[in-house]
Amino acid sequence: MTSAARAPRGGRLNALVVGGRTEEGRALLDARGELVRGCTDTLSAALDALPEGITGIELDMSGVSFMDTAGLEFLDALAEYGRLHGIPVAVAGWWGQPRRVLELVGLDVTDPLGTALAAGVRDRTGSAVALERAEQLRELREEIEQLRHAIDSRPVIDQARGILMAAHGCGPERAWDILREASQRSNTKLREVAAAVTASTLPEGPVPPEELRTALRAAVARHAPPSGGER
Repeated sequence: MTSAARAPRGGRLNALVVGGRTEEGRALLDARGELVRGCTDTLSAALDALPEGITGIELDMSGVSFMDTAGLEFLDALAEYGRLHGIPVAVAGWWGQPRRVLELVGLDVTDPLGTALAAGVRDRTGSAVALERAEQLRELREEIEQLRHAIDSRPVIDQARGILMAAHGCGPERAWDILREASQRSNTKLREVAAAVTASTLPEGPVPPEELRTALRAAVARHAPPSGGER
């Protein structure tokens, strides 16, 4: 029984790790972490560490929590390995955001290495299909970037909502409405509004710009309960 090679984590908490064992000539692998830049190198190291005579590869993806377009290169590399060695390769266990990515690019989540991938997710022939795929991948990159930004912004937004709830006696939904309206009125990104609200509560914290203060006052007047309690 042999374990596949594992790539160094390189300081990333969610760096991809590919491990596993061999059983009756088959490689039973599992992937954990994120399919982002560098994931194909990690896969290649694991495949290079497999013993000779492997008759098939089964890769469990249930430990993968995030995937960007580098994950498509990961799948291409896995499919290419199977073609070069003449062995069946299967991947399963897709869930959450990685599953959504596969659906967005039109791959069968139960068999992403099937005919769609074999034909080339990124068709290089310059055909209409290639142009459509390129547009899908562009939209996918934008969606992933928005998701990452939303995740990064969540703590400061939640903190600002808590400050508004305490200051104005309102619930979380009304606090959210205040932040959103202040963002729209001042033409300021929601995260920047939240950061300004949070910073202003610190000792000697900076006062928000006048335009933002005006927008916040107007938003509070519209959404905060006039009697000091949630309506």
